[in-house]
Amino acid sequence: VQLQAFGGGSVQAGGSVGLSCVASGDIFSINGMGWYRQAPGKQRELVAYITNGGATIEGASANGRFTISRDSRKNTVYLQMNNLKREDTAVYYCNAGGLGPAAPSEYWGQGTKVTVSS
Repeated sequence: VQLQAFGGGSVQAGGSVGLSCVASGDIFSINGMGWYRQAPGKQRELVAYITNGGATIEGASANGRFTISRDSRKNTVYLQMNNLKREDTAVYYCNAGGLGPAAPSEYWGQGTKVTVSS
């Protein structure tokens, strides 16, 4: 499975950013897909996760501000982030094929950086 992420960039606090991640390869092995992030000096953490059935799980940092969605026909997962805060600054990674939000697979996208400034 190969994952390629798009989006990210710099945004002011209170703004919005959309990310997308396209899966290719052995996509039949993919069940859930998720977004994770890693801020400087911190461990990677769950942002949001979506199952094959469309059920979603938010990480603690989302707090209702982020929306994950999925287009199975396009093998793409999206993350819409609104009302961004400086603490959302991180590199965001997509993941596919894990056993659940707390058990991501070895398949990671290349990471896309989001920088939120005040």
